[in-house]
Amino acid sequence: MSVQPGPMEAPERVLSTLNLDGTRRWIRPKPERGAFWRRRRITACVLTLVFILIPYIQVAGRPLVLLDLPRREFTIFGATFLPTDMLLFALLFLSAVIAVFLFSALMGRVWCGWACPQTVYMEFLFRPIERWLEGGYRGSQLMDQKRGLHPRRLLKYLIYLVLAAALAHIFLAYFVGVKELAKWVTRSPIEHPTSFFVMLGTTALIFFDFAYFREQTCLVACPYGRIQSVLLDRQSLIVGYDPNRGEPRGKGIRDRAPGMGDCIECRRCVMTCPTGIDIREGLQMECIHCTQCMDACDAVMTKIGKPVGLIRYTSRAELEHRPRRMLRPRVLMYPAVLAATLGLFGFTLATRSDTEVTVLRAGGQPYVREGDGTVVNQILVKITNRGARDRSYHIGLASEAGLTLVVPQNPVPVPAGEVRTTTVFAVIPAHNGHGREIPVRFLVTDGDHFSTQVPYRVLAPEHEEEEHHGPDDARKSAPGDSHDSGHDAGRGAGHGPSGGGH
Repeated sequence: MSVQPGPMEAPERVLSTLNLDGTRRWIRPKPERGAFWRRRRITACVLTLVFILIPYIQVAGRPLVLLDLPRREFTIFGATFLPTDMLLFALLFLSAVIAVFLFSALMGRVWCGWACPQTVYMEFLFRPIERWLEGGYRGSQLMDQKRGLHPRRLLKYLIYLVLAAALAHIFLAYFVGVKELAKWVTRSPIEHPTSFFVMLGTTALIFFDFAYFREQTCLVACPYGRIQSVLLDRQSLIVGYDPNRGEPRGKGIRDRAPGMGDCIECRRCVMTCPTGIDIREGLQMECIHCTQCMDACDAVMTKIGKPVGLIRYTSRAELEHRPRRMLRPRVLMYPAVLAATLGLFGFTLATRSDTEVTVLRAGGQPYVREGDGTVVNQILVKITNRGARDRSYHIGLASEAGLTLVVPQNPVPVPAGEVRTTTVFAVIPAHNGHGREIPVRFLVTDGDHFSTQVPYRVLAPEHEEEEHHGPDDARKSAPGDSHDSGHDAGRGAGHGPSGGGH
């Protein structure tokens, strides 16, 4: 049996951006500047301006949005969230998911066509530049037939690279802040190679997306289209073609047979689609509800004297001649759950203290026994100041239990929105008569409005162990003598505020 050489062709197109032989089908949509397009352009300009300005906006001395990944601090609308705020994170994430469900049930994929950054920048920034340089819609099609780096294509890529670098810097400002970003820009890359390569990698990804990957992001990478069958129902808003009015189709407007539909097979709805689909085939995963087909069809219907709306915002129920019901179980359930999660989130956020104190055991040996029999525990006290002003916190013991607390720097200064970790030492006198664990309570206060007690257990040798071992044996069991212990204590204190915080 002989095998025919060459690529095998699929019986039908499996993706709008693939040819039957599996090669890339480049989409060159013809823009339709109708009423919806003008509204989308205004929306795109506003959203682009908002995207640029958000990192510069301050709320109570803090950025409006700052996602500081290295420090694991997230500032949203002026409120700072830490890794310990797991309940708040869970409620916020759950609220966002429910809001997506609700918005999709009501408005369909309006986000994808009107507000998604991928669509906004592709359709109102990168593609207009491409058409301008390559001679419009027809020029872009002719440019596809030319191989190599044509001068116009090279100029287009250079402009794309500059735009990608600008977008990368704005995007990274959400994660490092505008002040740190200014240092990245003004300093030599040799002084900060890691941040430079982060910026370079982000620029490369944005350039690859808008210069090559393009609509593939919506069709392949983004999961929204693939799960819309779950998020949408028959009452959800969609961009749909009315087959009851348009079928059967007839080519042209002259000599049309009686009973022909309004669709004249001009294919302008196909030529203008940024994802390359034919909306007349019904609801499809690739449709992003950009309304370009609506503008194109309305323009044709106006020219031939037919009413507009052959392709329109509608629902599958309306296309089946059934009334559209706004009130239905999921539309009632989603807002109720969303109100509950947002209410709980707001209550938790409002009742959250503006200071958080965590007491941790330092690494290494749990305790050190000195030559005179005293036992020293090295403890870390982590203080988070979520307030809007700098504070100083005094660390002490609410229940001494026969212990002495040594704090190298007391009170501990903590700037607003910062975290400081300081090392303290709990000293247990020899022959104190306690067991292996001594319960104590640390008292941390700023001397003004904040005061808290944190329970802790200080470790010590068993009392019997002290009685059966002499000073020499005690010295052998300790990790070092008194001089070494003091050296370790000083080194631990260096991790406090004077040596930098965590």
